[in-house]
Amino acid sequence: MGKGLSKRRKKWIERTVSNDRSYKIVLYNRLFLFLLSVVLQLTAYALLIWSFAYDSAIGFALQITAGVLAIIFVVYLLNASDNPSMRMNWIVVILIAPVFGVPMYLFNGRGAPTRKLRRKLQNAKLEICQAVQSQGVQTSAPADGSMAVVEKLGGFPVYTDGEVHYYPSGEDAFVDMLAELNKAEKYILMEYFIIAHGKMWGEILKIVLEKAMQGVQVRIVYDDFGCMVTLPPDYEKYLESLHENIKCVTFNDVVPVFAVRMNNRDHRKMLIIDGKTAFTGGINLADEYINEKKRFGYWKDSAVQVTGSAVRSFVTAFFTVWNAVYKEREDVVAYLPPVKEQDERIKTRIQPYDDSPLDSVPIAETAYAVMIREAKNYVWICTPYLVLDDKMRETLCLASLRGVDVRIVTPSIPDKKTTYRLTRANYDVLLRSGVRIYEYTPGFIHAKSILCDDCRAIVGTVNFDYRSFYHHFENAVAFSMCDAVIHLKKDCENTFAQSKEITKENYKKSPFGRVFDAVLRAFETLF
Repeated sequence: MGKGLSKRRKKWIERTVSNDRSYKIVLYNRLFLFLLSVVLQLTAYALLIWSFAYDSAIGFALQITAGVLAIIFVVYLLNASDNPSMRMNWIVVILIAPVFGVPMYLFNGRGAPTRKLRRKLQNAKLEICQAVQSQGVQTSAPADGSMAVVEKLGGFPVYTDGEVHYYPSGEDAFVDMLAELNKAEKYILMEYFIIAHGKMWGEILKIVLEKAMQGVQVRIVYDDFGCMVTLPPDYEKYLESLHENIKCVTFNDVVPVFAVRMNNRDHRKMLIIDGKTAFTGGINLADEYINEKKRFGYWKDSAVQVTGSAVRSFVTAFFTVWNAVYKEREDVVAYLPPVKEQDERIKTRIQPYDDSPLDSVPIAETAYAVMIREAKNYVWICTPYLVLDDKMRETLCLASLRGVDVRIVTPSIPDKKTTYRLTRANYDVLLRSGVRIYEYTPGFIHAKSILCDDCRAIVGTVNFDYRSFYHHFENAVAFSMCDAVIHLKKDCENTFAQSKEITKENYKKSPFGRVFDAVLRAFETLF
């Protein structure tokens, strides 16, 4: 029995997940109570400020205090080293409504985890680095371009042994995920933003339980916010109750309080088996990702499978989070596969890496930006969201203006209307610079990839939006000079053929729409 989970609670969870109606009622009640709590807190704060306004003395003092704080925070932001777009957006908010703007910035502005979580993550990362170093010097192959920058910023090695296999859909990846799970002999590590009951999770959980009974160690991390409407409360305890070899923990437990901790989410997707193979990409463990469930038309996603020494980077990334949030720390050395001697004569380069709000430099955004800047012929991008700061927008426009074929594919059917509106608000300036934009007409494209000049690419969990670049925990794989690059190119060409190209002629907005989008873009880094 999982610690802290009674037999009665376990039976309740089993009944809930087996009954579709009660399952949805429980989940949506949880979401409703969370949103209601946040709304009540914000309303109480607004009423408190409003009540002070009727008291001339208190109201006047409040306005003076808010004005002074606004000036202090504006001066601070003008001199901060944070993203320029973010700083300007917050300056506007603080100047327009200082009474609300200053508290909102304190809650949501920096994007860094809470002090407690930050300390745990830093300690876990330091211990893992020391453990890896105790094994001896880790071999890393020479790298250039974006790989060299990522290695310098985050210390992520570049490997030549092993392979990368590209999957153009969730359905294709799922087949191999099941096959590799069935081969597990030592351990299975899973870290996902969303897990939802259905065919996909049901088949995976069945194999996981069978393997646990055979002695395979299973470790699962899922984001509590991402699973708020897909899993019932205490589901991690339920999983642990299934077998002693299964351990599970939630990242950033959802609490009904308007707090900064809700801003940081574990958006990573990783399946690691025996240190031999790892999967990542846009695919979560839910039925829409393999098109067993239709939500927004056909769900177009992508993934990669990595083998060889590069799997070590997945293992260390997983245990950085695991050892920070689970009650018992694991010895990462026991899970690390041996590293092979890297042959510089081999052209293939594989570099898994991760990114977090702890990093002083946004590694994921920097990797994208450097690849765009080094492109000579073309750079093709697939992303569900295109919420850009000024730096990334300028990088894309300059690449196009110097003759690079820049193409971006976004969804034609949105999953989030506000984000979709923000995505389309970026079209005008990109189109004027010659960037070609496509909307995937069969449905929703959730793939996150960038391809450059037939030679290098990145596939992972990172969207082209501010939240992925600065607030979320993410991961990706950069690879070059291998068959997976060509397979990604073919998939991009097929995707272009199924998409509608947006032009100045077929993309027109009313004067009101232009004004609305301009205002929306002024606050895009706040979303």
